[in-house]
Amino acid sequence: MALNPMRLEARALAFGYPGHPVGRDVSMSVSTGEVVCLLGPNGGGKTTLFKTLLGLLHPQGGAVMLDGADITGHPARHLARTVSYVPQAHEGYFPFTVRDVVLMGRTAHVGLFAMPSRYDRERAAAVLAEAGIAHLADAIYTRISGGERQLTLIARALAQDARLMVFDEPTASLDFGNQVRVLDRVLVLAQQGIGVLLSTHNPDHALACADRVLLLHGGRILDEGAPGAVITAENLKKLYGVEVDIAVVGPDATRRMLCIPRVGRSTGPCTRT
Repeated sequence: MALNPMRLEARALAFGYPGHPVGRDVSMSVSTGEVVCLLGPNGGGKTTLFKTLLGLLHPQGGAVMLDGADITGHPARHLARTVSYVPQAHEGYFPFTVRDVVLMGRTAHVGLFAMPSRYDRERAAAVLAEAGIAHLADAIYTRISGGERQLTLIARALAQDARLMVFDEPTASLDFGNQVRVLDRVLVLAQQGIGVLLSTHNPDHALACADRVLLLHGGRILDEGAPGAVITAENLKKLYGVEVDIAVVGPDATRRMLCIPRVGRSTGPCTRT
């Protein structure tokens, strides 16, 4: 049976911290089955915006809507069952197994003081397999690689059975291979009908997996639309202050755009000693 579509939306949103506004006039949305990429520099407000969309920070103006209803009227447990969050991979402090970390994603479905059920454990095992890390189930989270930790956090979010997922720079600090694996996982999630909102610093990642791209600069939307229309040399110069060439590579059936920074051309040659 097909599930009804779901939509998370910001309407003229102002966001920040008490006494410290970060952004304003942001209107955006993500729906089930699509990948929306938020692209912007450090300090542009991406993480603060995400925290507001997730209900972790109160809007300073405007509203965050879930299926047309303000999220302030939704119980926290309902939000957790609807929207999951994948933070940047971190070292971790406690020697939990990977299985236990993923099982924590079932918290939204387990009653207060209740133990995980057999179904919860089966669901955790299933998403470990789905994320391709079933072989790490008994490994200690603090002892696995950064890419494996990121995939573990994705599996934990999958265990929530939420239909919308928010990824905060999921490829940060990962090597090239693990970046590709995470982006592949994002595409699979969208194909399964999950809506994905992710942030990144890398425009090539947005070109690789996004249906829509939003450029966030100084806490405001600089441009938005299809990746090929939004990721331009002019926009990237505004966003990052560097010169970039946009190239089209590959045969017709698999053509794609790539961003090539003008290293040594826009700022002068590097001096080697």
